[in-house]
Amino acid sequence: MSEQVRHVLTLQCPEGIGIVHAVTGFLVRQQRTIVELKQYDDMSAGRLFLRVDFAGDGAPDLLATMRSEFSEVAEQFDMEWQLRERGEKTKVLIMVSKFDHCLQDLLFRMHSGDLPIEVVGVASNHPDHRSLVEWYGIGFHHIPISKDTKPQAEAALLQLIDETGAELVVLARYMQVLSDHLATELSGKTINIHHSFLPSFKGAKPYHQAWERGVKTVGATAHYVNSELDEGPIIAQQVVEVDHTYGPQDLVAAGRDSECKALSNAVRWHCEGRVFLYGNRTVVLR
Repeated sequence: MSEQVRHVLTLQCPEGIGIVHAVTGFLVRQQRTIVELKQYDDMSAGRLFLRVDFAGDGAPDLLATMRSEFSEVAEQFDMEWQLRERGEKTKVLIMVSKFDHCLQDLLFRMHSGDLPIEVVGVASNHPDHRSLVEWYGIGFHHIPISKDTKPQAEAALLQLIDETGAELVVLARYMQVLSDHLATELSGKTINIHHSFLPSFKGAKPYHQAWERGVKTVGATAHYVNSELDEGPIIAQQVVEVDHTYGPQDLVAAGRDSECKALSNAVRWHCEGRVFLYGNRTVVLR
């Protein structure tokens, strides 16, 4: 008996009759066993979102064969789709500034096998985290940036993404505003993290501002990047209850934990093919 292999098919398309039947029928013809199937019908938008995890015997050129044969089904229903081996690691480039908690969390989760990612490089506008990154055997790229050198720095970042083959860029507290050009280039394949106090507490020391206002929750939001600052489609959010006993530094610590959790969830769901981007919204089939 051949070794069982797993694949994940994700798709979105206009609603219609017989779509799920067509997908499951294709899997029957391929002699695949469905392990997990999740779908969401957005009745207001008239759109179907589907993710199916399936297993079956392995064979040479299996993935290429299934892609070729499924393309006929996809064309019939005007599908946007992707078929990948389950567990295939996504190549990730991390961008970071001075705060390192999200960077450390992602590197640890990669190293322990908790996230299905391969970090192919870390870029920073500061040299601070070189030793940490290189300890993991990952290339560290110091790309300074200033008002006068921003176009050159962003060109270097795009070149780095191309050279490393990165499929996903993660802004792990990268404290630089991306230009409209760069944000457009990275649209749909870049995840950012910020504290949920935005836009209520903009500017310096948002946690101190929150403490002064007596907030009762601390949170973080992970979202796709677009040309609107911190307004991209939301993937994951994390909220922690706090109270009057929390000082500013306690809020900062709680916020760090929320940021790490929200960001790692967003990266995981994206890499597992659970996130569907549609307009300024996402559908997450967890």
